[in-house]
Amino acid sequence: MPPRWPRQPDRNDPAYRKLDDRMNFAMHVAIFAATNSGLWFFRLFQYHDWTWTVWVTGVWLGALLAHAVYIFAIADYSPVTASGKLPNKST
Repeated sequence: MPPRWPRQPDRNDPAYRKLDDRMNFAMHVAIFAATNSGLWFFRLFQYHDWTWTVWVTGVWLGALLAHAVYIFAIADYSPVTASGKLPNKST
């Protein structure tokens, strides 16, 4: 069953943005796993020289790790004001 959101979805809602970013990351991981497992499965047949699969997997894994670092360590899910700026916490 898909996740249910208790209120009207709004990208300005910090909790919704966090959930949306994590669901996008999960989709990224699933596509990575499905594509790369297929590439390495066909590489096992060794009909052709598929040395490029190492590079595809490595570059994609690097992008996946960068995505994970952003989502879990860098992303700021503070409330957004009407002007589109983060509220000033110093006052």
